[in-house]
Amino acid sequence: MSISSFNQMSMLLLGRQRQKQKQIGVFKSLASNFLCSSSFSSTSNSKTKKLILYSKPGCCLCDGLKEKLHAAFSLSVQDSLHDIHLEVRDITTNPEWERAYQYEIPVLAKVGSDGAEVTLPRLSPRLGVEFVHRKIADAFRQ
Repeated sequence: MSISSFNQMSMLLLGRQRQKQKQIGVFKSLASNFLCSSSFSSTSNSKTKKLILYSKPGCCLCDGLKEKLHAAFSLSVQDSLHDIHLEVRDITTNPEWERAYQYEIPVLAKVGSDGAEVTLPRLSPRLGVEFVHRKIADAFRQ
């Protein structure tokens, strides 16, 4: 086998590996979006509060915040977040979201009773779960 043939085969294999990784990333993103959207939804009454997380696949800050939100929503404390529905939005699926948030993700927004989104202050990746819980609870008290 010549060196050029070997290089061509290596490039082909690398291309296939990258394509497979992208497909796995898309699948993980879809699964994560489904789990986030469904696992936090409570009964569909009009008093359900809504929190939106703008994110994209492969964003380590987004993944870290999702994990902390999952943990914060699971806490059994006085100001429970069980009545809040978390919706994770992949900005790569909507050009408007991508333009608005491409350099800002992760972005959290609460949805007001009038349906308007209010962007919440950015949460530091170093915050503990209890502090994230408190910040979300405070945002919905206002």
